[in-house]
Amino acid sequence: MTTTEKRASVRVEKHLPASPERIFDAWLHTDTARKFLFATEGGAMVRVAIDARPGGGFVMVDKREGQEIEHVGSYLEIDRPHRLVFDFAVPKFSAERTRVSVAIRGQEPGSVISITHEVVVAGYEERARQGWSMMLDRLASAII
Repeated sequence: MTTTEKRASVRVEKHLPASPERIFDAWLHTDTARKFLFATEGGAMVRVAIDARPGGGFVMVDKREGQEIEHVGSYLEIDRPHRLVFDFAVPKFSAERTRVSVAIRGQEPGSVISITHEVVVAGYEERARQGWSMMLDRLASAII
C-alpha cells in the first residue's frame, strides 16, 4: 500500500436490547468475543487471546477454507462501558494498522453501539461496512 492511496472512514450503528456494560464486556471476554468478533459464516474461531488493558492487545484466528486468518490489534483506549479504541490489522493481507472506535450509549430499551473504522483504503468501504454490520448482528445473538 502506498501513502498516496485515498482513505475513508466507515461507520455502522445498531440498537441492541442490552445494557452498555453487557455490550462493552462482550468485546473483551474471550468466550463471547470468539462468537462474533472477526468470526465468519463458514469459518471456525481457533484462537482468541485478549489482554484487555490500554497497551494490551488481541489476537484472533479464524480458520476458513483451510487457511488461518489472523486478526491482531492493540488497545489504545478502554473506558468501560462507553468507549473502546484499538488499532487493527490482518497481517495476511496487510501489516498496516487501521483504527477502530467503539462507542456505546444507553438508549432504552437497551443501548446503541456505533463503530467507526478509520483509514480504510478507498474502495473497501462497503466491504468494511458489511463486515462490521455482520459482527454487530452476531454480537446481538451472542449476548441476548
